[in-house]
Amino acid sequence: AACAFVPAELESDILRRVRALLRELDGHHPACQSDRGMLRWTLHKKIDQNPSNSSMLVRILVKELERAERGDFRHYIIPLLHTLMYTLIKAPCISDELCSRVYDFCKKLLTLPKPFCTIGLDYAMRLKMEMTAPGMLYQRMVISEQSLKSDPFPYQEKIFIFADPELLSEAICNALVTDTEAAQVSQSPRACMCYVISHTVQAALGEGCDIHSLQASLQGMATGDVECWFRQVVAAVECGGSAERGQHTARLEGIYHSILSSSPAGDSSLGGLQGTPLPNPNISFHLWTEDDQLWKELVLFIRPLSQSCEPDCLSQDLDNFEIQDIISECECCEQTRFSVLSTDSGIERDLPVAAEEPLAPCGTEAEQSRLHRKGGIKKKPSPLESVAFLQAGGNSPGAKPPPKLQRRVGAPPEPTAPLQRLHTARIVLLGDDRILGRLAQAYHSLRKRETRRVFLTARLNLLFYHIPVLTGQPNTSALVDHAATSQGELCEVAGYLGRADPWYESNINTLGHIIPKLATMPSSPSKHLVTDLFITDVIAYYARMAAQPVCFQLYAVKVFFSDPAQEPAEDVFLTELRMQVQDNLSHRELNTAKKKTALDGPGIDLTVTYRKVVVSERAKELAVSLRSTALLMKAIPADEAEDLVCLNVNITEIIRINNLSGRSFSAVANKLKTRNITIRSTEQRPFTVCLDKDSRRTYRNVISVEVSPCLEPSYCLQKSRTMKFNLQETEDVGLVKYMPKSLLLPINTFAGVIQ
Repeated sequence: AACAFVPAELESDILRRVRALLRELDGHHPACQSDRGMLRWTLHKKIDQNPSNSSMLVRILVKELERAERGDFRHYIIPLLHTLMYTLIKAPCISDELCSRVYDFCKKLLTLPKPFCTIGLDYAMRLKMEMTAPGMLYQRMVISEQSLKSDPFPYQEKIFIFADPELLSEAICNALVTDTEAAQVSQSPRACMCYVISHTVQAALGEGCDIHSLQASLQGMATGDVECWFRQVVAAVECGGSAERGQHTARLEGIYHSILSSSPAGDSSLGGLQGTPLPNPNISFHLWTEDDQLWKELVLFIRPLSQSCEPDCLSQDLDNFEIQDIISECECCEQTRFSVLSTDSGIERDLPVAAEEPLAPCGTEAEQSRLHRKGGIKKKPSPLESVAFLQAGGNSPGAKPPPKLQRRVGAPPEPTAPLQRLHTARIVLLGDDRILGRLAQAYHSLRKRETRRVFLTARLNLLFYHIPVLTGQPNTSALVDHAATSQGELCEVAGYLGRADPWYESNINTLGHIIPKLATMPSSPSKHLVTDLFITDVIAYYARMAAQPVCFQLYAVKVFFSDPAQEPAEDVFLTELRMQVQDNLSHRELNTAKKKTALDGPGIDLTVTYRKVVVSERAKELAVSLRSTALLMKAIPADEAEDLVCLNVNITEIIRINNLSGRSFSAVANKLKTRNITIRSTEQRPFTVCLDKDSRRTYRNVISVEVSPCLEPSYCLQKSRTMKFNLQETEDVGLVKYMPKSLLLPINTFAGVIQ
């Protein structure tokens, strides 16, 4: 009776933890504030300590999912499904009956709106693969995250954590560097290959696998033998997709017995299911100190330098590396080739003897018959070819499929196989809205660079993630302090994502408070135990499971200065643009301003021209003249139901009031919605413009600003080419109609925006 009571007690404990997760989604936070954001992590850690309980957790989660569907608690479905799938990937073995129940539930989600149907379809496809070849999801995750060499599955992934050292404290940066380095120390390629072999074999054979003997045999092998068995296991899973489940199991069983027979026999004891650790992904931490640092790291991820190159030479010689290596490869890859593959090196002395001495008459005629190479010019790919590559490899949300081009009658040329995107870079931004503003600049620069010369787009999946951190050493400026009077206002993007996705709010937004606390904890064994596991685990969970992007419109800014000789500046912003009257004027300007202030009140005279946002989407141009002290444009709405492609403009207007007691002035808040707006100082008095709450991105002596949605650079290129041939054409025609027009910045969450 006591033995029967223990599983029931355990099941009750797991159910209690799952229900606590759901209560947190409803806003009922745990009594202990330090437990916020840690409920999901502690649940999975409890299962990791005893992996044989994975099936029990999966069964409980399936029941809760079915209960949520019956009770119309839709906001429970996606968090429960992510928790279930993460458990299933790590579980040593799950019964076919349980997998089928989860699979059937995912198919039901296809009748619901987005994002439920999108996530349901994705997980249904993964479960179908897992039921056909157990252990496939774990195997693919480890191979890609650890960049293990595997011909059947040649994909690679890496997590790049970027932090701005001017926005985060040194203690936080040092703690994150220490944690990410510690997470990689114990992970060797050999150990990861052993994990894949052990997990895949046990997932297929279940309790018929003596996992202890298998692991002991692998530990006693040479690395070359481990690699050989690893390749066989991967081939059995990846190449046996069309085989029946029984054939797949029999093949892995044969590999299992061969591994055991290759080492001395030990004590065989089937001790039940045992868990296999899921290694931490490949994570690198970067202090963002250079504007083009993101692009450089992505290039090195795809094209790592040889071991002989010194790290110091990288930053100095990267431009040369780009020109000599990247561009030459782009030219080779982008040019369509219809001829037979040539092995000619282009050097005469390398010609074979038969070609060097043909069976033609000797003497002068033989000399003339030799192959001579004339000087030539390497053909550069046209911008149209570059645009085609951008569209083929582009992952911009909202992109339309390219049109089917009609060919003329005749033998079509052999199509060139497109480049496969085998690399996935997961960019995690740590900080507040200011580092996201830097990301917007870097992303816009990267897209422009790719329009000129396609390299990363065709080879790389680029995904962005954001973890807010609410403390550190913010860059102190009166402008910034006024713009963000609280830490919450510095994290508007994270706040929006949290309102749109409750699972993001529960797991990621809470890190904004936890990371600084862990970084400032005194050094102790318990601190290292918590930080090494928690921070790295949560970042890994976020990067692995958050696959639904929320797309933010970037806005282009053109700034005109009071000095006519100074060229206008162009920039982009993501969250806000703040305009204020400039204080430090010259003595002459100051006297004029004082006289003007006495007559008309504080501020400056502005002319605001904007296109009003209306429901019918018809353009309605309006122009107003007013006197103002400040203007604020917000691109992030306060409510997730509002349109993300809209600027909320707040203008502080100064109204003059004449009464019997004299002249007085009052400030009135004017609000308008627009996508295109121009602000001009009619009296030529300068003002300052600050972008994305970052005082380092402040423009001074400004007299005019133009703001509009930022366009996709490849669209602009193709549009300009179309206009060359038809100057009268104003509408998008041809290929331009099917290209994404706006440049959107996608930030991944667990659910996207739940309507």
